Amino acid sequence: MLIMDPKTKPALSSTQVPLARFVGYFLWLGTVGFGGPIALAGHMQQDLVDSRGWITKEDYVEGLALAQLAPGPLAAQLAIYLGYIRAGILGATLVGVAFVLPSFLMVLALSAAYVRFGGLSWMQGMFYGIGAAVIGIIARSAFKLTRLTLGKDKLLWAIFLVLAVSTAWTSQEIIWLFLLGGVVAVIVKALPVRTRTPNAASLLLAGFALPLNGTLWQIFGYFAKAGLFVFGSGLAIVPFLYGGVVQGHHWLTDRQFVDAVAVAMITPGPVVITVAFIGYLVAGVAGGTAAALGVFLPVYLVVIVLAPSYKRWAKNPQLNAFVRGVTAAATGAIAGAVIVLARRSIYDLPTVLIAALSLAVLMKWKVPEPVIILIAAAAGLALRHG
Repeated sequence: MLIMDPKTKPALSSTQVPLARFVGYFLWLGTVGFGGPIALAGHMQQDLVDSRGWITKEDYVEGLALAQLAPGPLAAQLAIYLGYIRAGILGATLVGVAFVLPSFLMVLALSAAYVRFGGLSWMQGMFYGIGAAVIGIIARSAFKLTRLTLGKDKLLWAIFLVLAVSTAWTSQEIIWLFLLGGVVAVIVKALPVRTRTPNAASLLLAGFALPLNGTLWQIFGYFAKAGLFVFGSGLAIVPFLYGGVVQGHHWLTDRQFVDAVAVAMITPGPVVITVAFIGYLVAGVAGGTAAALGVFLPVYLVVIVLAPSYKRWAKNPQLNAFVRGVTAAATGAIAGAVIVLARRSIYDLPTVLIAALSLAVLMKWKVPEPVIILIAAAAGLALRHG
């Protein structure tokens, strides 16, 4: 949790605080902010709304609703929206870069170390433990998302179960099932279907027609498509990435993919920054940059395109039903991905124990995920390198 100076007073409004100072806050949050999208969104409310008064409560709530409705990682989308509120497109651009840049640079540094030392026994030992802990972390996130997004809604539970089973069974992202989940939710909950649902579907499908050639363009295009199916939690991208990165393009092995998820867990900022690790392993710094741009550029464009007319379409029942259906599908895919990844990372008694203990600790106490990762790394190092 980020601790603010109790003497700080909300004296400045969002129109009075200097833009450099406003952007500097997001550079700081991107550097030290852990805990996933909900925690990062909570920091923004506590710091910008409650403590400093730089953003009004109404603007914050509207930004959070937009981030929940539109595709893209929630925390990054909320940050970009608040930047837009502060200074239009310039504010959105500067805030987006400031929020993502620290974790991006950290991931590049970790990627370089991984490539250089990944063949050494001490590095393999660390990721032996980390990989098992990641399964516990994802399992806990899937549990929390399930409780948060499904409630007692039988239709959403049905969509969840279909995607959980299909993901676990095929180990692939079945994109048409995600869209079908949204369409079914619209048909059941929000007939007549008239205006906004086709727009939402076309937004999700827009990236799939990109004619891309060359490795860097392939990386950019693939991650742009995958990013369009991140709703709420950055972990929603994991089941999509596994099918394409490991089985489709064969860019990474099973082991490397789990390590990529682990790298995202031990760095601050958005979880989807894991794509930079994947891109780096494929094509170095240029590949990492292309992957990060692929995920975050659509998020940026969604905000600056939708923000001006947000109030008109935010309460559209068809759009809300569609998003709820897709979110239930994404949550089911995360649950299925737990099973898929566990088959690769949990294969002996020590990894079973590490995963089980990680899950148990996270379910009972509010222990920061990076702490779990570091302890698991030490355990793996002791088991495999001692």
